[in-house]
Amino acid sequence: MVTQEQVLQALRRVQDPDLHRDIVTLGFVKDMRICDGAVAFTLELTTPACPVKDRMKQEAEAAVLGLDGVDQVSIKMDAQVRASAGTMMIPGIRNVLPVASGKGGVGKSTVAANLAVVLAQSGARVGLMDADVYGPSIPTIMGITDIPHAGNEGIVPLEAHGVKVISMGFFLKPDQAVVWRGPMLSKMIDQFLGGVEWGELDYLVVDLPPGTGDIQLSLCQKIPLTGSVIVSTPQDVALKVAEKAVIMFNQLKSPILGLVENMSYFVCPHCGNREEIFDSGGAERASKRLGIPYLGGIPLATNIRQTSDSGLPIVVSDPDSASAQAFQTIARNLAAQISIRNIETEEQQLVKITF
Repeated sequence: MVTQEQVLQALRRVQDPDLHRDIVTLGFVKDMRICDGAVAFTLELTTPACPVKDRMKQEAEAAVLGLDGVDQVSIKMDAQVRASAGTMMIPGIRNVLPVASGKGGVGKSTVAANLAVVLAQSGARVGLMDADVYGPSIPTIMGITDIPHAGNEGIVPLEAHGVKVISMGFFLKPDQAVVWRGPMLSKMIDQFLGGVEWGELDYLVVDLPPGTGDIQLSLCQKIPLTGSVIVSTPQDVALKVAEKAVIMFNQLKSPILGLVENMSYFVCPHCGNREEIFDSGGAERASKRLGIPYLGGIPLATNIRQTSDSGLPIVVSDPDSASAQAFQTIARNLAAQISIRNIETEEQQLVKITF
């Protein structure tokens, strides 16, 4: 009869292409059971949004079936999102992910909302914090019209499309504007981070206001961030401003998980002709120059605008569309970058403890 060590040795040939280590060394293989010629075990990945989970499952199955004496393999796929070092200072929240831009009008809030929903659709526990005080658009994009109420330990966030949401927009009248200085903005960040009953979250996506102002500074100084996502359009003028956001996060020693190119191209719905209205590929070139990952591009599409205005994000209303698939790809790439960073941080801390 095949032994557990033989199965583990076979599984060591299966590599996680993002983490560049085998699934046994990474501790992904759990709860192995062997009965006659049947082998069963769990593959516990670092995120339910892993972009290569199907591939790893197939490779693991093939590796074990290749052993003499194995007739059947049963693999249960599971995920346990690892916490970023220090992020659990906010009880229950494993990773805090700001979505930022150098300038307004690049679709940052639309990107933040759709990425949050895709991560939730994958099975993760997700929150979405709208920190864009001056122009809170998350309630509209997520289709929320209710007002949060007070719970036992703070504000109870509202929920839409599987995502817990808090926004200053919930507390403002349509004809009311926020005119605050830095101290008030800092208090709002404190309230939204520590005064909201978020519960257990794998990811808290934070929609930041554009630019490099008080809210960005407050967030980076108050808690360790897993890493930020920078959103830009392809043209040079937008990218030059986006680089200011990159510089800001670097100065504040806050990691950057990647760059997203929104409005990357336009495909005519009538003739299928592709037009690069704002140029194309600028964000990818910038990411190489800046040494940060490129997470993907999103088309300039009417259906994204329509669904955002209607409160039903494109990844919910039309998940098979090219626009939704672009968000899905970016969310998976983002989840992979989070896992890479968290494992690298764990290893660095282990080295410090060892020496």
